[in-house]
Amino acid sequence: MEQPVSESIRIAVPPEAVYRAVANVGDMGRWSPECTGARVKDVGAAGLQAGDRFTGRNAVARRLPWSTRCVVTAAEPGRRFTFEVRGVGLPVAEWSYAFAPTADGRSTEVTETWVDQRGPLMRVISTLVSGVRDRSAHNRGTMRVTLARLKESLESGYEAA
Repeated sequence: MEQPVSESIRIAVPPEAVYRAVANVGDMGRWSPECTGARVKDVGAAGLQAGDRFTGRNAVARRLPWSTRCVVTAAEPGRRFTFEVRGVGLPVAEWSYAFAPTADGRSTEVTETWVDQRGPLMRVISTLVSGVRDRSAHNRGTMRVTLARLKESLESGYEAA
């Protein structure tokens, strides 16, 4: 398996606010160039919790959109949000977001991490579906865009639903 890919950014809002935005997975399509959103069933008032499931929706230019099945593995408000992704029943990846307050307490250092969990068969399937051959390089680029858009949105007053 490949090494994890991580990108970080400082956002001038508290960790709890950044967490709420990221853990509201239906809104991820606002920021991500590949994830177009998610469908969550039966989420409680506290939001997604470890063990909850959702369907992620994705698209890449000139390809048919596809869906993935995701399960939340960590939901620690203001600290960490992590989920595992599967496609056609096979492991794909783990996505994780860590939220650390800055020393002044007014900003958050957000780190997004992708861990490739694909076996040989899923590597072939995912390349055919997405057209992306170098998934690590592709995800590093999309993570930079996602985090920059998240920063812009949160610092201009976005409120998670």
